[in-house]
Amino acid sequence: AAENTQASESRIRDTDMASEMVEFTKNQILTQAGTAMLAQANSQSQTVLALLQ
Repeated sequence: AAENTQASESRIRDTDMASEMVEFTKNQILTQAGTAMLAQANSQSQTVLALLQ
């Protein structure tokens, strides 16, 4: 019985770890996409300013 409990606990922890890694990776991708969009917007602003000068 103790072995079954331990095995079940291990499976739950492994699943939690996997779902946390998925969440972490998703958030990392969203952060990188946001940074890329800000860089693009900044670049476009600089281009417009250069054209106006």
